[in-house]
Amino acid sequence: MGTSARPADGAITLAELREFASFPAATQRYIRRSLDIGLHRRDAMKLWSRDMVEEASIRAQARIYGRLEEIKARVPDDSGLDQMEPFMAPLVTVSAFDLGQDRLCSFSAYRFLYERLLGAGSRPWLPGAFCAAASLPHLHPEKRRALLQSISEAAATAVGWSNREPTFYPEWVEKVDLSKAN
Repeated sequence: MGTSARPADGAITLAELREFASFPAATQRYIRRSLDIGLHRRDAMKLWSRDMVEEASIRAQARIYGRLEEIKARVPDDSGLDQMEPFMAPLVTVSAFDLGQDRLCSFSAYRFLYERLLGAGSRPWLPGAFCAAASLPHLHPEKRRALLQSISEAAATAVGWSNREPTFYPEWVEKVDLSKAN
């Protein structure tokens, strides 16, 4: 009779891992790189840049992500409009940068990344920030269409959101030559 309604943490982590595995390889790579930059986990330039173009992209991302601490500190406690502008305006700007990199191909991938960058408290605000950023003219019209069609009606109209923090944070994994393994 006294069973817990909360799923085991292992099951939640496994579900998060499965969701991450469902993303295309380029999206997975971008999420790991973004987490390294946004959470200051390791030297992203050394680990992720393959050429001068990617170096420039990482530099720009690090500059844009400099606003994440400010955004994280301003996650509204409730749906009060007075707290919205100082939070949403910079969030839409950072989101527009990420969507413009053409690696986050859906709301699901965007939500996965931003829940980890900003925490569970940001969940109610992510559909609005995503739709605002995905609607901006810096994206090709076909890209805007694909992004906006990727958000489900359930995600856009949810009546409530979990306040459970994510448990799975994907990281860089060194390649292993299996032909040399015993």
